[in-house]
Amino acid sequence: MITDPRVTKMAEILVDYSAAAEKGERAIIVYDQPSIPLLYEVYRLLMERGVLEIILRPTDETISELFFKHSNKEQRTTLPKIYEYMVKNVEMFFILDAPRNTRFLSGIDPAKQTEYYKTLRPIVNHRVDHTRWVLTQYPTQALAMDAEMSLSDYEDFLFSAVNEVDWAAKTKENKVLADLMNSTQRVRLLSEDTDLSFSIEGRHAEHSTGNYNMPDSEVFTSVVEDSTEGHIQYSYPAIHYGLAVPEVRLEFKGGKVVKASAASREAELNKLLDGDEGARRIGEFGVGTNYAIEQFTSNILFDEKIGGSIHLALGEGYSETLSKNESSIHWDMVKDLRQGGEIYFDDKLVQKDGKFLVKLG
Repeated sequence: MITDPRVTKMAEILVDYSAAAEKGERAIIVYDQPSIPLLYEVYRLLMERGVLEIILRPTDETISELFFKHSNKEQRTTLPKIYEYMVKNVEMFFILDAPRNTRFLSGIDPAKQTEYYKTLRPIVNHRVDHTRWVLTQYPTQALAMDAEMSLSDYEDFLFSAVNEVDWAAKTKENKVLADLMNSTQRVRLLSEDTDLSFSIEGRHAEHSTGNYNMPDSEVFTSVVEDSTEGHIQYSYPAIHYGLAVPEVRLEFKGGKVVKASAASREAELNKLLDGDEGARRIGEFGVGTNYAIEQFTSNILFDEKIGGSIHLALGEGYSETLSKNESSIHWDMVKDLRQGGEIYFDDKLVQKDGKFLVKLG
């Protein structure tokens, strides 16, 4: 079997760097059918590293669509016990995402999706908090089309973003930024169409540098839940499980979104934000630091890492950042600050036009 060497190198990074697989451990691999070449390499390497058990869990877009169209409330709100048992008995969790259609759930009632993902939240929380997990993507025509690239160009883009980064050096840079955020009380974001401030005092900043997502590079923390004031206009469409909402503008008061508007699909936007109390509050503030990713691709795995961008996630926050916000959604929305944007930490300008004014690394 002839394997693209780029796929082999990517698998080595996932297994040895991201998941740090060790002899005697167990793993789950969730994968889409088009990612089979990467699955084979990850599986082979895990076997060679002495992993005892590998559970394969294929996913299928048509099955997911059928579930939401034909399931009843009881089926959507019943915790899948077998899946829960599996997740609680492994050390590693791989997600190999390779969609054939990135909009396959766009016609599904957001309320049904919210209901189901709320049911899965205990399992997801356990996976996030108690396993070494990594989410990556394998290039497909759908992803290339969303990024407005040819498939071959998209392959070059994706593999380069993973394989050609000095992850050790990037880790040092991101740690410096995380330490700076940990000593900051209040953040202010400014641009022509945005003036937003919030507190991160008492929260804990983390850096993600290939240990959770791949490709990667961001520094993130949580936001004091009642502290956000002002407004923000997002640069790119906000995408949530296939629902793309363009030109989202949010107004905050007392930490809560009091007005959410968009160029289109505004009703769907507000329906998701009305799913529960936490959906209108910020669960995460993140700063993208991968300057090798320069363009929007309609793919949050890449887009939230764009060097010179920030993202704010409405909904569920991460426990490691000491977030207290709970929600069935975690909806990242990205703002590009590379043209006229500014970030202030406690009234000190730390980034202008997407470039840091403080020394990192």
